[in-house]
Amino acid sequence: MTLPTHGRYGYRAITDRPDYDWPNGKRLAVYFGLNLEHFAFGEGLGAKLAPAFGEPDVLNYAWRDYGNRVGVWRMLEIFDALALPAGVLVNAAIYDYCPQVVDAFRARGDEIIGHGRTNSERQAAFDETDERALIAEATQVLTEAEGRAPEGWLGPWISESVVTPDLLQEAGYRYILDWCGDDQPIWVKTRQGRILAVPYPQEVNDIPAIPLHRLSPSDFTDLIVDNFEEMLEQSKAQPLVMGIALHPYLVGQPYRLRHLRRALEHIAAKRDDIWLTTPGAIAAHVIDNDFAI
Repeated sequence: MTLPTHGRYGYRAITDRPDYDWPNGKRLAVYFGLNLEHFAFGEGLGAKLAPAFGEPDVLNYAWRDYGNRVGVWRMLEIFDALALPAGVLVNAAIYDYCPQVVDAFRARGDEIIGHGRTNSERQAAFDETDERALIAEATQVLTEAEGRAPEGWLGPWISESVVTPDLLQEAGYRYILDWCGDDQPIWVKTRQGRILAVPYPQEVNDIPAIPLHRLSPSDFTDLIVDNFEEMLEQSKAQPLVMGIALHPYLVGQPYRLRHLRRALEHIAAKRDDIWLTTPGAIAAHVIDNDFAI
């Protein structure tokens, strides 16, 4: 029996690959993926704190907006205090609504990564022509604001059409974060070449962990710490990537932030044992040294 397949990459076990190191002989690369998202009022998609009974959905819209108005600034204070770098996944709509937020991360030297126009839409809902236009519009906004084109992309809702990797590679992107099937960067085939898939977490991620799985703040913190410690041990055998996905409207809530601080302090205390970095730096190291399978 032959099952339908994407044809983007083949199978190779994590235990059967060439070995390599991250810079300075480190074995575990750790990055924080901080999602800056803006949503349409009265329409479109959005995570929900409580059931919506029609539009306008003021409760859930305002809850998400808390992340941009308050939560992200509290998180920024902790990142500054612990000297943690960030990979900032930015909806292009943020530049119209609250550009001060991106300004703050740019001033820190953090990586700015494409994250569509808004999380009120999914790329898979577009035909190829409109999806190409979506990517071009978001890329132009980030390029003009940052003075350089973004190198990486995470689709809103991690939603792809059957041609998304092709379109992103053709638009000049070097890596994508949508494919979560590995703990190492891998090459994804495209119709005009290839694009690197850098691991992005779907377990160490506050969106599924909190609204979907209903983890408590302390449980989510334990999840991060336990995943970190286990991957640190596993990385003795293979170089690995651990991403931590965070959304300010979730973990920027004070009672959750109180617990998240413990996880961030735990990782920061072991910075000499790991490579604290960004997705773009991971991609560059792998591409420049031809390490990926």
